[in-house]
Amino acid sequence: MPKVLVVEDNEMNRTMLVRRLRRLGFEIVEAENGREAVAAVHRHRPDLVLMDMNLPSVDGWTATRTLKSDARTAGTPVIALTAHAMSVDREHAIEVGCDDYVTKPIDLPRLLALIEALLPTRHEDDDQ
Repeated sequence: MPKVLVVEDNEMNRTMLVRRLRRLGFEIVEAENGREAVAAVHRHRPDLVLMDMNLPSVDGWTATRTLKSDARTAGTPVIALTAHAMSVDREHAIEVGCDDYVTKPIDLPRLLALIEALLPTRHEDDDQ
């Protein structure tokens, strides 16, 4: 069962996404800000992170940059979740290390396709 860290400061958004993913069989870990997200990745070793970019305390941009600069967590795929839909925002997400980018409101079928595309790479790397 793939483990996904959902990082979202809006409780309603987080709860809705967590419920949907759990129903689909994902094991879920939750965080409300970037500081909690970095700690949760180290503690729980998720297979993938869904990272809201606009977070209190430490934002998603900084948290992703931190995770991707650490050899222990650099291989963990991160999908940016943000209300910013401009191409410059997508480019910025990729620059800080996000593996892909989804705008809010979240198109669940598109998000699931991205998760599935990123998870096999992670599992193949773990087998080596």
